[in-house]
Formats: sequence, structure tokens, C-alpha cells
Amino acid sequence: MNVEQLMDFHRPRLRVLANAGADLLACETIPCLAEALALARLLAELPGVSAWISFSCRDGAHNSEGEPLADCVAQLDGYAQVAALGVNCSAPEHMSALIGQMRARTSKPLLVYPNSGEQYDGADKQWHGCAHSQPFAEQARDWHRQGARLIGGCCRTNPDDIRALAGWAGAAA
Repeated sequence: MNVEQLMDFHRPRLRVLANAGADLLACETIPCLAEALALARLLAELPGVSAWISFSCRDGAHNSEGEPLADCVAQLDGYAQVAALGVNCSAPEHMSALIGQMRARTSKPLLVYPNSGEQYDGADKQWHGCAHSQPFAEQARDWHRQGARLIGGCCRTNPDDIRALAGWAGAAA
């Protein structure tokens, strides 16, 4: 789909959320720049509404479509209603490199909320592998030092991970 088709697809959904009173939208797990641009452009139709845009990434430099994340972030940087940019539902071992890619191309707040590090097999609809060996809150401290300001967890992170993250964040405040 092109940007205009993606705008037509997302417009009714964003309007429902805006009309329900949402003032900050989480546009997440975005696979490509075209979809991110469609969402960013739609925000202009919704005064008073902002969003963060979060990409899913295949490695430490590219979104799921294979486009350089740094280029995607740079193209979104000028949209005033895009409140933050980031990465979600991607392997934690790629977060440091991705933060560096983003930090070099935007002054917007950066967010990361990776998955556990396990891999999902869409064909058999199961998770495989192991979670990242470093405790989640330790990784989060590294991501914060590198510039991420909104940090959380996505697929296969668990309540203990989030409690540890909240405990660290509370102690750091």
C-alpha cells in the first residue's frame, strides 16, 4: 500500500481514538516508513492529539521492511505531533544499536520496549529460543544511559520484568 492508501486505512481508527478523548496515541510495531508517514500525516487532521511512533526492527539498523531506521527517524523528526520515536517488539540485543541510530537523527524522546529475545514462528504460531540472558532491568539501565527515555516491555516480557524495571526507575528518580 502507498502512503495515501495507508492513511485511508488508519483514518477511521485514529478518529475513533481521538473522539474517545485520547490525547496520546501509541502507534506501534510499525514495519515500514510508508506506514509511519501515513500516521504522522494523519495527526494533522486531529488537533490536540499526539502520538509516538514505534517501529519493529529485524536487526540493529533496519526496520522489519529492511529500511534503515536512522532514515525513517530523520523523516519523522519534523512532525510536531509525533511526540516520541522508538522501537518495540524487537530483540533486546538490538536495542543499543537502534538507540544509537535514532539518537543520531532526532531530538525527540526515544522509546524502547523490546520483546524477551525469543523468536516467534508465525508458521507454527509458537515462540522458540530463550529470553535474553541479562536481566531486563539491567538492560534497561544501559538503554537509559544511551538515551532512551520511555522504556518498557513487549511480547514475552512478564510482570517480574516490569516490576524490576519499575523498581529501578523509582530508585533512579
